Amino acid sequence: MSDEVLVRAEASVPRLWLAVGLQTTLGAMVLYIAFTEPPELHWQAFLIVLGGLCLFLAERTYAARLVAVELTKEELRDTSGAVIARIENIKTISRGAFAAKPSQGFTLILKEKSPARWLPGLWWRAGRRIGIGGTAPGSQTKVMAQILESLLIAQFQEELEKNQPTGE
Repeated sequence: MSDEVLVRAEASVPRLWLAVGLQTTLGAMVLYIAFTEPPELHWQAFLIVLGGLCLFLAERTYAARLVAVELTKEELRDTSGAVIARIENIKTISRGAFAAKPSQGFTLILKEKSPARWLPGLWWRAGRRIGIGGTAPGSQTKVMAQILESLLIAQFQEELEKNQPTGE
């Protein structure tokens, strides 16, 4: 079992600060409106929850700067130790211009469901779908997607060879 990292994708500093800055600004503006010009009580509560959620999201995105996504021959994982997906569980990869994917990233569809997990700005997993990208630069995620495609092709060829009838 090879644990060699083939490619690594991590948040770029400008994209990270843009994401954190926008989320913090939105949260602060919503909270400002909630407290300076309070609407009806239920709307004020909604604005407070929304502002707090934006600030929480900004903090989680900032914390994700310490983690990177790594691809090995066996799995896609992050540096915190979480296995995002095993290569044998990946069904397809989508990285086209019109694909529903994170910014500068790609989407995977798995053969089996996995528990939901999310690292804002870097990757998310919900059911059979995984998104990689967001604050990671496209140069890193593009190479990761290309290597992942070649691993999937190699896996498919191995399965075909196993299922070939032997000529007698």
